[in-house]
Amino acid sequence: MFTGLVQSLGRVAAIRPVSDGETGATRLEIDIGDWAHRPDLGASISVNGCCLTVACVSATALHFDVIAQTLAVTSLGGLRVGDGVNLEHAATPMTFLGGHIVLGHVDGLAEVVEIRTNGEWRMRLRLPGDLGSCAVDKGSIALDGVSLTIAGVEDVAPLANHAAHAVHAAHAVHAAESIIDVCLIPETLARTNLRARAVGDRINVEVDYMAKLVARQLRWMSDR
Repeated sequence: MFTGLVQSLGRVAAIRPVSDGETGATRLEIDIGDWAHRPDLGASISVNGCCLTVACVSATALHFDVIAQTLAVTSLGGLRVGDGVNLEHAATPMTFLGGHIVLGHVDGLAEVVEIRTNGEWRMRLRLPGDLGSCAVDKGSIALDGVSLTIAGVEDVAPLANHAAHAVHAAHAVHAAESIIDVCLIPETLARTNLRARAVGDRINVEVDYMAKLVARQLRWMSDR
C-alpha cells in the first residue's frame, strides 16, 4: 500500500529483456539518484503508480522485472531511457497518511485533453470506460502515483451527429466516459513528473479504492 506522496523522481536508465528468456518479462532499470531509501529484494515500490517488486539493487539504481500484461495496460510500456518516473516506497503502520490509500493497481490510462498554465496549473483528463463512476468532486485520485484532489467532474454524452463528430473529432468521447480536472501546486510540479506531461499523453490512473467498492456493490444490487 502507498499514500500517493512521491518521495523521489527517478530516471529510466535501461530497458531490456530479462536474461532468462523464459518469462517474457522486461527488466526496467531506474536510476534513483540521491534517494536515500534502499529497499530489500522483493520489496514493493510504486513506479508511476504501478506496484513493482524489486529484483535487484545496485549502487544508484533499482531493477524491476515487468511482465508483458503490465506493460500493455499501463504507461510503463511507453517508457523510454531518460524518462522521469515517480517513486514511492510502501507505507508502514507508522506512515503519515498525507495523501490517500493507493494500492498500486492501475485501473487504466487517462488521456490528457487540456493543460492550463495561466494563473494556476490545471490539467483535464479523460477517464477510460466507467471509471468516471468512481470520480467525485473533491474526491481523491492517483495519477502516475500522485495523490491528487479532483477539482471537477464532467460526464460527457456521446456526440449527437456526424457533423458534430467532424468538428470535434480531436476531442471525441464515447458513452460512459468522464472528464476530470485536477489542480497542480508548485510543490507537486517540482517533485513529480507531471510537469512534463503534454496534451495527448496517457498516464496511469487509479481511482479511490472505497469508491470502487461502492460502485461494485451498487452494480451488484442493480443486477439482482
